Amino acid sequence: MTLLRVNGLCVEFGDGDSAVRVVDGVDLEVDPGEVLALVGESGSGKSVSMLALMGLIDAPGRVQAARLEFDGVDLLTANPAQRRRLLGRDIAMIFQDAQSSLNPTIAVGQQVCGPLRAHLGLSGAALKRRAIDLLEQVEIPDAARRFDAYPHELSGGMNQRVMIAMAIACKPRLLIADEPTTALDVTVQAQVMKLLRRLQVEHSMALLLITHDLAVVAETASRIAVMYAGQIVETARVPAIFDNPLHPYTAALLAALPERNRGAERLSALPGRVPAPHECGVGCRFAPRCARADSACLGAPIWQRFSSSTTLPEVAAARCFHPIRPLESTS
Repeated sequence: MTLLRVNGLCVEFGDGDSAVRVVDGVDLEVDPGEVLALVGESGSGKSVSMLALMGLIDAPGRVQAARLEFDGVDLLTANPAQRRRLLGRDIAMIFQDAQSSLNPTIAVGQQVCGPLRAHLGLSGAALKRRAIDLLEQVEIPDAARRFDAYPHELSGGMNQRVMIAMAIACKPRLLIADEPTTALDVTVQAQVMKLLRRLQVEHSMALLLITHDLAVVAETASRIAVMYAGQIVETARVPAIFDNPLHPYTAALLAALPERNRGAERLSALPGRVPAPHECGVGCRFAPRCARADSACLGAPIWQRFSSSTTLPEVAAARCFHPIRPLESTS
């Protein structure tokens, strides 16, 4: 059974003729225990899509969707009490910048206590014991002493671990990690990702990882969705997408990886720029930068789905008139 199902998700800001659609028709599915990576450049709409799912888009933003469903519960029609029961407990999110997401005036242990108190009703000594146990789970040294520390007294990596402890406090079935290693040095990045992978397995939770780091995707995810200019343009399994990308944009992202440019004077790079939301029409948004584009690309791109054999289920799909790989099409 699919745990999360999103169809036709759109997010707009502004009113009337000045309204700008920054997320346009996003479809996503996440199965229980799956690790899905949502990949794309900064500004492609990854974080906004997940904030919309969490109900964190404030006015003048507007969220629309044909379906926004978690474990059979329609999040679009759920009343505030139903949403509160789900968000923070069954669905949790780790935000990009722990330093600015944590409250600087409250000790980190008390901040970990917040979701335990709100969703599980814990209090007193049991609440503190559980909070310290969570800090130990995320590998914070001397957790009992650091319970009373403030965010400014901890390193960036330690604060990120506190955020993870808060997110897993109620054993969510879906954890959304939004660029969880932003602003951390390389060594700490590896430690945080290793921690997330361990917790995902131990808690049997689905993980939706927002990132632009394809190396992290290769080591962590089982499936990938690629975003460009507010739209999903390709979905495929890992590692197949690294060997056989369908969409020209995905191929360009992979071609820019440093390990694929050894010996070259310059990294491979795409010409042009990502279009601003108000510049997007009905045609393919990547067409102005794509060497494969032709007159057909002026129309709305169609989804083409592919299988590697008749015995395997669908393994890849691209929103493109001219996908790269000539596999057996299923539609």
